[in-house]
Amino acid sequence: MLLAGTVIANSTTVYDDGAVVVEDDRIVAVGDRRAVEDAHPDREVREFDLLLPGLVGGHVHSVQSLGRGIADDTSLLDWLFDHVLPMEASLDAAGMRTAAELGYLELLESGTTTVVDHLSVAHADEAFEAAAELGIRGRLGKVMMDKRAPDGLAEDTDAALAETERLVRGYHGACDGRIRYAVTPRFAVSCTEECLRGARDIADRYDGVTIHTHASENRDEVETVAEDTGMRNVEWLHEVGLTGEDVVLAHCVWTEEEERELLAETGTNVTYCPSSNMKLASGVAPIVDYLDRDINVALGNDGPPCNNTLDPFTEMRQASLLQKVEHLDSQATPARVIFEMATINGAKAAGFDRVGELREGWKADIVALDTDVTRATPLHDALSHLVFGAHGDDVELTMVDGEVVYDEAFGGLQTGDADEIRRRARAVEFDGKAGH
Repeated sequence: MLLAGTVIANSTTVYDDGAVVVEDDRIVAVGDRRAVEDAHPDREVREFDLLLPGLVGGHVHSVQSLGRGIADDTSLLDWLFDHVLPMEASLDAAGMRTAAELGYLELLESGTTTVVDHLSVAHADEAFEAAAELGIRGRLGKVMMDKRAPDGLAEDTDAALAETERLVRGYHGACDGRIRYAVTPRFAVSCTEECLRGARDIADRYDGVTIHTHASENRDEVETVAEDTGMRNVEWLHEVGLTGEDVVLAHCVWTEEEERELLAETGTNVTYCPSSNMKLASGVAPIVDYLDRDINVALGNDGPPCNNTLDPFTEMRQASLLQKVEHLDSQATPARVIFEMATINGAKAAGFDRVGELREGWKADIVALDTDVTRATPLHDALSHLVFGAHGDDVELTMVDGEVVYDEAFGGLQTGDADEIRRRARAVEFDGKAGH
């Protein structure tokens, strides 16, 4: 298949009249259209306005998708313990499957092809199966909580670690490597030292398994960890082995100099979730400082109850604007830098090679956008439009591993029944909605 249009291959390479050729799961050519067509004649051709690498959600909660709007105007710990965790605890296997499918549907519809997904304590198999079926690329993990966990989510430490190992053996590397595992303690507040050290032990024993958790999102969280351990959050995670190039820490809003030095020295990945941080009034992550230290920063939506959208284009816009106003510097986090967070940086954090750019020999994760909209008229700068003007609704095609999983021209989702997913989602009943 040959896809033609304006091609944004990466943050610095744009072909105004370009083309991408896909064979099986790989890109075999990308460049100026005439040269590509001459080298690859007699291909099925599809015309689009704008082509770009699939976007990467560096921190999402797919299974929270049923809770959009149930916990508005609350602070992080109240939001979590009074609303979101009760919702997760009340979902049975069928509800969790529907929640995951709904989350992946929204992500694929809006151009996200890869996710680092923080699931829930129970029924993680359902999310793995949903990801495999719907075709998203994912680094998924069952949540572990063996401290301060509400009814329905509290776990015995050994049982939590054993269930994690079962899932690693069952799903890591599934779908020809499209599905991989991240050991996922929820955060230091709800995990004992034994659990956190056990997470590192599992990751070390299984090749390619990584670690994904939250850190320093909120001042109350940081204070709680300090009371428990006598350390700052990132310092404590480092002490128990949860830093390094195979670790993704979501948020990292409230960090001090010593912690930032640790993040840089260990190569730990940080995921920036600006919309969530704003909605929960958590604060503004020091992203410019992280980038100056060469810390790899990805971009994530977090969960629908604290966003309330999984649209990656909205997140790119918010990511840049928030840093500009925080630093009173219009040149902070330009479009190029934000696009890298949403693509190649995210792929690095997720631990996927040859993902995040349109390059010969790389994975065919490709998104096509319609620019025949008022917001894109006139289109002076395609990259600027992606970061500051585009919406997920502009997506016309989403391809993962060379498979078209979403195609607006042919009815939308190609790997499942979107109408049926939405119907089932409306019918799921769950706890956590008190007061809303």
